[in-house]
This record gives sequence, C-alpha cells and structure tokens, in this order.
Amino acid sequence: MIRTIILMKQARLELFKSIHPNAIKPMKIGGSVISNDIVYSVMGFIFLYFISIVALVFTLLLSDLDFITAFSAIIACINNAGPGLNLVGPATNYSVLSDFQTSVCTFAMLLGRVQIFSIVILFIPEFWKK
Repeated sequence: MIRTIILMKQARLELFKSIHPNAIKPMKIGGSVISNDIVYSVMGFIFLYFISIVALVFTLLLSDLDFITAFSAIIACINNAGPGLNLVGPATNYSVLSDFQTSVCTFAMLLGRVQIFSIVILFIPEFWKK
C-alpha cells in the first residue's frame, strides 16, 4: 500500500512542479519527509513490475494463447490471486495450459512471491562478478 501512496503522491508532486517549476516541495507521508532515493526505488519497482507483466503476457501470447487468458493468468500468478479469466477462469483450472505456458506462470508466481528485485538481480552480470 505504501508503494501506491508514494506513487500517487509523486504523480501529484510532478503535476505541481509543472505548474510551479521553481518550487521546492518535499514529499511527506505522515509528517515525515520521504527521500528521493525511496521514491526512485518505488518507481523502479513499479516499472519492473509492469515490464515483467508485459513480457510474460507477450510470452504467453507467442505460445498461442488468447489475450484474455494470457493477461489474466499472469496477473493472477504474479499477484498470487487465484483464478484468471477465460480458459483459466473460476470454472476451469490451469490444466489446459501446455508445459511451457505452465512454466511461464510458475515463473510469474516466483516473481510475485519472492519479489521482483530478488529475481531480476540474478540476471545482472555485475551481481556475479567478485
């Protein structure tokens, strides 16, 4: 929830700065000033979250799944929310998916449960250098 609050306050602050470009107004939550490092970290997380969803949905689309099924399956898996829509809806289950599609959904569940930063950092070469 705090990520959503920070994102909304940052959007409002950017609108304020577009009207008053010389103003210096720090972001506050509950009377405490939130540093720019925290705001950038939250924006980076949200960016990775949405890019992950788009990439995984396109992966499922390329494996001959329709958009509603692919999108709802990835959203349900990355958020650990349960059933999706269409082929993976509440009246059905994920057994209609191929092994590849199931592994994509499993990776989405891993991203959502372990946190995106923890998984994505494994794919950055600098992480593995001594």
